Amino acid sequence: MSEPSKTRKTLYDYQQKDLDQIFERFEACPSDYKLLYQLPTGGGKTVIFSEITRQYIEKKKKKVLILTHRIELCAQTSKMLTEFGVSNMIIDSKVKEVTSDDQHNCYVAMVETLNNRLQDKVVDFQDLGLVIIDEAHYNSFRKLFKFFEKQFLLGVTATPLSSNIKLPMKDHYAELICGSSISYLVENGFLSSATTYTYDVSLGSLKVGINGDYTVKSSEMLYSNILMQNKLIYAYKERSFGKKTLIFNNGIGTSRQVYATFKEAGFENIRHLDSTMTKNDRNEVISWFRETKDAILTSVGILTTGFDEPSIRTIIMNRATKSPTLYYQMIGRGSRVLPDKNTFKIIDLG
Repeated sequence: MSEPSKTRKTLYDYQQKDLDQIFERFEACPSDYKLLYQLPTGGGKTVIFSEITRQYIEKKKKKVLILTHRIELCAQTSKMLTEFGVSNMIIDSKVKEVTSDDQHNCYVAMVETLNNRLQDKVVDFQDLGLVIIDEAHYNSFRKLFKFFEKQFLLGVTATPLSSNIKLPMKDHYAELICGSSISYLVENGFLSSATTYTYDVSLGSLKVGINGDYTVKSSEMLYSNILMQNKLIYAYKERSFGKKTLIFNNGIGTSRQVYATFKEAGFENIRHLDSTMTKNDRNEVISWFRETKDAILTSVGILTTGFDEPSIRTIIMNRATKSPTLYYQMIGRGSRVLPDKNTFKIIDLG
């Protein structure tokens, strides 16, 4: 359980405006309404829905459940809620049941863990009024909707496009509220502006899979070959030498090859990260990346959402994608601002 903080965060004007719109829907719409809210990566979605949670509990006297798709996001969300003065409990593998007399007003749960508990009928959310779905464009949440047909659903995402074109979000949400645009947030100093550098890459060998995007196998064959590895090294040296750099790949084999290639080129400040690593190993690598000024991190998938590190100066797309959602999620990792940072670079090899 996380105890509430004594000091409460405040919202920017654009965030407060969106919050007010959402509360207007709470008052005007049925208690089982399904609302989707969009705000660009870096705009502060977690900040906004944490304050929504605080005010909802205070005004409605009902409980709130927040769903995430990764265990790391559970911890980040719980911490933010605590900073907003919301006492909350994470439903993880250690929590075997939630009884009707539980005193918590807010729960944070990963979709798979909660689905198992609901299937086993060991969770009883008494007086639950609001369910907030973080990164709502992921389809893994759909399996839970049948359990919350009487609650107000608030989906939150930077990219309101389903991760599966055959399962559009309009099938589950009645309305979309769009927050401030990327251009507004950049012009007003809330996000860094991006400069993109593209390099000629022949994508003719890539094959499209059943999910509509390029397959990992065909991507591995292209991006692991020596010509592409050399092009990546050249692009890094030309545009990002000495700057904190995050590289996105479409396969673990490619990422490990990138790691080896940079090592062979004399770069000791590089690490590899993927979802098969243990939680402790992932945390250690991420901590190293945060603390190392000129760090290079080559990764696969795991950092596309919910990873906030303002000190990133360059995003390298060492992959191709047909998904606008995935593309914006990846490049958004470089958009956070710092007192000495209002621009970042995108090196696009896709």
